[in-house]
Amino acid sequence: MPRPRSVSPARLAAAALAVIDRDGLAGLSMRAVAAELGLTTMAVYRYVADRDELEALVVEEVLRTLDSAPPAAQPFTEQLRILVERVRATVGRHPGVVPLLVSHRHRSAGVLRWSETVVGILHAAGFDGTRRVIALRGLLSYVIGALQLEHLGPLAGPGTATIAALADFPRLAETGREAGAVAPDDEFAGGLAIVLRGLSG
Repeated sequence: MPRPRSVSPARLAAAALAVIDRDGLAGLSMRAVAAELGLTTMAVYRYVADRDELEALVVEEVLRTLDSAPPAAQPFTEQLRILVERVRATVGRHPGVVPLLVSHRHRSAGVLRWSETVVGILHAAGFDGTRRVIALRGLLSYVIGALQLEHLGPLAGPGTATIAALADFPRLAETGREAGAVAPDDEFAGGLAIVLRGLSG
């Protein structure tokens, strides 16, 4: 099978992302990416050293379109809400990549650009030192955790029926029965509103 003389990082990342979108993160392998590109498995190692490097390329490919520019001047909590919603919209197009955001967050240029904008907004709002650290980590924890719950274990997913039937945990069972009526947009926005209220308090 003929193969191209070279494969750009962007093309390699796009092939890996296509595998994840089709087969989930568990389906990502050097062999699967090689097949997507029409290469032998060993040929892929000419371009990346290992799966970790391949995953990093995928994260950057997904976040390449993330708008990290500061929103127009308005209350800082509204600016933060917009930035968080941008992450949700961008990553939500490729939900299989969500777990990679955790493992690559300190090395991803996309995550770092977004975080720099968030820190700038927090600084302008008077957050400094420990308070700013906690605010940034709180926002990151919320957005990553909420994305994982939305795409990997939604509130109204299959597990909810099990929770709704738990006789020994009546309040949890009641919450499980009510969960089916909560839309993903409402769940995400509601949780984010709680976090932002905490920051503004």
